[in-house]
Amino acid sequence: MEAEERKRYIRQIILPEMGISGQEKLKAARVLVIGAGGLGCPVLQYLTAAGVGTIGVIDDDTVDVTNLHRQILYSADDIGKGKAVTAVEKLSVMNPFINLIAITARLDESNASEIISNYDLVIDGSDNFPTRYLANDICVSLNKPLVFGSILRFEGQVSVFNYKNGPTYRCLFPEAEEGDNCEIAGVIGILPGIIGTYMANETIKIICEFGEILSGKLLVLNALGNTNNIFTFRRSAQFPVVQNKNLVISSKTLHEIKIEEMFFDDLEIRLKSGANDLFLIDVRENYEFEEDFIGGLNIPLAELPENIVNIPIDKTVVFYCTTGKRSRIAATLLAKSKFEGQSFWVKKA
Repeated sequence: MEAEERKRYIRQIILPEMGISGQEKLKAARVLVIGAGGLGCPVLQYLTAAGVGTIGVIDDDTVDVTNLHRQILYSADDIGKGKAVTAVEKLSVMNPFINLIAITARLDESNASEIISNYDLVIDGSDNFPTRYLANDICVSLNKPLVFGSILRFEGQVSVFNYKNGPTYRCLFPEAEEGDNCEIAGVIGILPGIIGTYMANETIKIICEFGEILSGKLLVLNALGNTNNIFTFRRSAQFPVVQNKNLVISSKTLHEIKIEEMFFDDLEIRLKSGANDLFLIDVRENYEFEEDFIGGLNIPLAELPENIVNIPIDKTVVFYCTTGKRSRIAATLLAKSKFEGQSFWVKKA
């Protein structure tokens, strides 16, 4: 490491956890960032500044005017330009001591294994389920850790998958969910910066081998209500899935509790029939639940841990949200609390 490099990084080198050895690990590391958009921009900027030696950027998209409120690596002059190449050009100016590689392609089954095999660690900043599952599956097959982040409206999530044979993305989300994305539902511009910096922080800790890693843990942050919670999950090979074109049922026993997906139409039928064995919980945020509210309690997912004691054990608990993602997490969390009933999760409130 050159003297000028040591001077550049001195404020982090003097950290006892980092030292010269940690900085040298960063310099030797090879990291692939999938997506140079909302999450990719802050991840790339902070890893570049931190001195990660080789950073690959894969993205086949171009800069659009609608990106500029949150993808602050770009400016109006970059509209229409390829994100991967533009990002590398700007980052090279930020730090001339690192190697930046632009990959102007979309990660797919034809190239994923070859591309990912060239890196030590992968960061998933993509915005679609096919890419997330593909990145996870290739990282599992190649034994590469995967740093994950997602954002929507005011809520963001961060986790680390396949770290030292830890839980994978499929352990948390066995099957893809249909749901809104930022283009449809919107996102507050600052949220990608918050979540992206968390992802960069996890990456640095993994490379330098210090701190507590978000492996088997899902950090859920809500910027509107200033809530920040961590949910734990385990690696599991026991997710028997039965599929047809209308319904996906994932059954898993945790503390003798059966967790299943319920059709929203079936729920409506049971409610109209006057069923009194159901206890409904809307796990959306307070600002969301007034839209399509179908009854029960509104307990945002982040507030569920402190409210579990208030859930009756003699009822069938039904969690619901818009896409099913949060309600599935809620059902799993309830099971792990040694709740003694039955719970369902429903998408499409």
